[in-house]
Amino acid sequence: MTTIGFIGSGNIGGTVARLAVESGHDVVLSNSRGPETLVDLVQRLGDHARAATADEAAAEGDLVVVSVPLKAVDDLPAESLAGKVVMDTVNYYPERDGHVAELDDESTTTSELVARRLTGARVVKVFSNIAAPALDTLGRPAGAADRTALPIAGDDDEAKQVVLGFLDEIGYDGLDVGVLAEGWRFQRDTAAYATPYFGPGGREDPRPVSADELRTRLGEAVRYRDMSG
Repeated sequence: MTTIGFIGSGNIGGTVARLAVESGHDVVLSNSRGPETLVDLVQRLGDHARAATADEAAAEGDLVVVSVPLKAVDDLPAESLAGKVVMDTVNYYPERDGHVAELDDESTTTSELVARRLTGARVVKVFSNIAAPALDTLGRPAGAADRTALPIAGDDDEAKQVVLGFLDEIGYDGLDVGVLAEGWRFQRDTAAYATPYFGPGGREDPRPVSADELRTRLGEAVRYRDMSG
């Protein structure tokens, strides 16, 4: 049984935690407000969940989900995450995080910033392009005709295989987009971000997205800055 650590247990973190528990994993949950604020979530998840500090979640997790605002990345327990496979869900919202020049001019990506902060961690970008209501409901058994695909990106091939295996366990196909620098293809405001999983009723009406459709959406991604020169 694998233990999944969570640094950030909000909409996405909490949803992944539920899927992990239902797939037979133990989870160790943390947030910025302290373990005592996670009592209700732990009770809902049952005996395979417990609350802890961020350092404890990082140290105890065989895999660790980082799901915090970008502005909180500098507070992550980097030493405890060294050597760990880190599933990075972080997105950049300037109105919340403040402006980051190298993201505004697209000279780097959100996950490259996270990896730079977490020296030694094996960072894989995942779960960052899907809203929690869709992630909560679109999981399907392996081989299902309506199985949904999620993109991943990372520089460590072995770490990506671990994450692909985890996605399969919780009911999703994974589509490897390439290295972390390619993670821009499913950052905020790209064709592969969030809206492919919206049905006619919007974000509260999730629809499955096949690997082929996701691949098409990723191919439609456009950078505002010319990266060729």
